[in-house]
Amino acid sequence: MAATLGLPLNLATWIIAALATLGVILRPFSWPEAIWAGLGAILLVVLGLMPWHVALEGVAKGTDVYLFLVGMMLLSEIARKEGLFDWLAAHAVRAARGSATRLFLLVYVVGTVVTVFLSNDACAVVLTPAVFAATKAAGVKEPLPYLLVCAFIANAASFVLPISNPANLVVFAEHMPPLGQWLATFSLPSLLAIVATYAALRFTQNAQLQGETVATDVETPALPLGGKVAGAGIVATGAVLIGASWGGLDLGLPTFAAGLATTLVVLLINRGGLVTVVRDVSWSVLPLVAGLFVLVEALEKTGVLRMLADLLRDAARADPGATAWAGGALVAFGANLVNNLPAGLLAGASVQAAQVPQTVAGAILIGIDLGPNLSVTGSLATILWLTAIRREGEDVSAWQFLKLGLLVMPPALVLALAGLILV
Repeated sequence: MAATLGLPLNLATWIIAALATLGVILRPFSWPEAIWAGLGAILLVVLGLMPWHVALEGVAKGTDVYLFLVGMMLLSEIARKEGLFDWLAAHAVRAARGSATRLFLLVYVVGTVVTVFLSNDACAVVLTPAVFAATKAAGVKEPLPYLLVCAFIANAASFVLPISNPANLVVFAEHMPPLGQWLATFSLPSLLAIVATYAALRFTQNAQLQGETVATDVETPALPLGGKVAGAGIVATGAVLIGASWGGLDLGLPTFAAGLATTLVVLLINRGGLVTVVRDVSWSVLPLVAGLFVLVEALEKTGVLRMLADLLRDAARADPGATAWAGGALVAFGANLVNNLPAGLLAGASVQAAQVPQTVAGAILIGIDLGPNLSVTGSLATILWLTAIRREGEDVSAWQFLKLGLLVMPPALVLALAGLILV
């Protein structure tokens, strides 16, 4: 009886997971992404396809991610309220010296640095409002080309260091290469991905940049003590993350502690303001992530993980080079179907179970990190970016992003995989 029911039950789980993911991507009725992920998770439990305690186990697996996101969102919100972004924006506009293309390049360079040392999610959460402030200060009529930089560089530069993307820690888990070996493996692929992504973005946004004017006479606002503390907190968080990564520690708790400490210090300086900070943080991201973890847990119970591990192991034994190319490409495009967070969890578990060569594991990691530049829901960082630009009155449809992603992501992916296999 159990064997007879096995396929239909598995099929039902796959259909619900697919529909929930589709809801996250398309946002029917303009409902937030979190509602669709949550509905899929609840439906699995209500229909008896997944015991409630197993669903809770899936939610619990995301604890480190939740802590990381809360820490970063607190840092971003307190920095925004204290005027740090406005202050940085004024300096960025002055450095552009009236050139739209120079401002574009400056945003790209800063985005790369933020992603490398604070993670791709931090780039989406922290840098996006700063860039919007910069374009506003510069009198830019169309800020979207500059905002798009924040979305694309967050993924393109996310495998320079292990801390540049939480997915890196998921894929390698306890088999994380030493930092020196990591740099030797991923420096060339990262450089190629960053340069290729910039070239594609610069080409596709050139028409808008050429017709844009950037103000040169911009007043630099005074930075209050709270803003200085917020800036110091962001820098300190980067240092903490590098130290945690070096020691092989989880990144969630240190990030949460740094974000909470910075927020509390600023609130003490200002003698209040907790309610407004808590109110303006985008808490809906957390149930979205929790729902995705539950969907992944359900898929694992259907035997998908075991099947993927077996396929990966057999292919790697037969031809490691071809497996690296195929694995990286398939994961890159597949991450856009289910979001790279659940895809990273499945791919990482498969890599560890199959015990594949380092080149194959590296190619899969590049696919997980870089592939989401294809679609607006490909990575959590891009979803966070979308939330950030909506707060500023901007929006990008799934189709608009896909048309751009088709031009930007594939060349960068090919070059990055070629660089990895060459190394």
